Amino acid sequence: MAPSAISEVYQVQNGYSRKSNSSVQASVLRGPRDLRLETRFISDPAPHELQIAIKSTGLCGSDVAYYKHFRNGDLQAVAPLSLGHESAGIVVAIGANVDGFHIGQRVALEVGVPCENCRACLRGRYNLCPKMRFRSSAKSVPHFQGCLQDRINHPAKWCHKIPSHVSLDSAALLEPLSVAIHAVKRSFVEQGDTVAVFGAGTVGMLVAAMAKLSGAATVLISDIDSGRVEYALHHGFATKGYVSSKTSPLTEISDKLMAAKEIAADVTEIACANEVDAEGVDVTFDCTGKEICVQAGIFATRPGGQVVMVGMGTPIQTLPLSAAHLREVDVIGVFRYANTYATGIKILSSGALPDLDGMITHRFRGLDAVPKAFELAGRTVDHDGNLVLKVIVEM
Repeated sequence: MAPSAISEVYQVQNGYSRKSNSSVQASVLRGPRDLRLETRFISDPAPHELQIAIKSTGLCGSDVAYYKHFRNGDLQAVAPLSLGHESAGIVVAIGANVDGFHIGQRVALEVGVPCENCRACLRGRYNLCPKMRFRSSAKSVPHFQGCLQDRINHPAKWCHKIPSHVSLDSAALLEPLSVAIHAVKRSFVEQGDTVAVFGAGTVGMLVAAMAKLSGAATVLISDIDSGRVEYALHHGFATKGYVSSKTSPLTEISDKLMAAKEIAADVTEIACANEVDAEGVDVTFDCTGKEICVQAGIFATRPGGQVVMVGMGTPIQTLPLSAAHLREVDVIGVFRYANTYATGIKILSSGALPDLDGMITHRFRGLDAVPKAFELAGRTVDHDGNLVLKVIVEM
């Protein structure tokens, strides 16, 4: 039996093992584009756990990377892996020591489980826990299996109750919303600021919306896909847009930096139009991970401003650090999120954001439809030419 399957059948908790007593169906990735529907076994929840029937799971860019390559950047899967970490569901069983939940309770899952004892955890930055186990990630071995399964057992502490008027699909999107909340918290967006966001995917749009909610007067969103930029503007995620034209691959560093400066000049001109003595945007969020976008972000940001790196892309980049250093532009890293779900639920419940259900452009039903869902999630338009933004698998 594969190591990942063994970890699901016999989960060791606090020094004892729990034998399985029921079966579940799971979508399992065994290699690039090799998804199979398999039967796994699940135990009763441990005393501190809830058993959740998964009802909605969004497909993330990292999931698509695993699907296509059986790896995400430097993280190579070494055993079969169920994908999916943007999920919500219903409580179907309750561990003996868990209070405050009832059968049928609707919950959003925070799928990263930290050790809670290390320096990062004790300081409240548990997203940086070196022992973090994150569902659908190959970083920990045995891999922590993702949510594209009928049911999973998950620590009750990381299951968040959702109001009755918030849909399960929107609740699943609390995960990318948490990334956006954390990113904006890491910045110093102030009332009246001008903000630029590179990347108009789900996270980019949510970052733009959170920057607006935090007081930014102007939020420009940029992407190479005009349909995504138009969607962001039409639905109120951003106030201005910029469509960057695709460029042929450049090899010389000087040519790359020149292209980035040209993009930065365009972004600054549009974002800072009608501003007196504009020197650039106050805060730039890069949600692409692409070298040219980070370069352009540094050039487009005013002296004393901030560049927040949200997207995970090219692992080694050539950046104009002197342009940041000599103008005191802070370059800030963002990794996942911490202490965001309560905030996200309040924001969702209040209706302060544009409709998140509307971001879901395509829905698939059942685990047997997962391969088709992944094929579509890796595209920007479907076969009919319609925009692909967020793909959800419902069960």
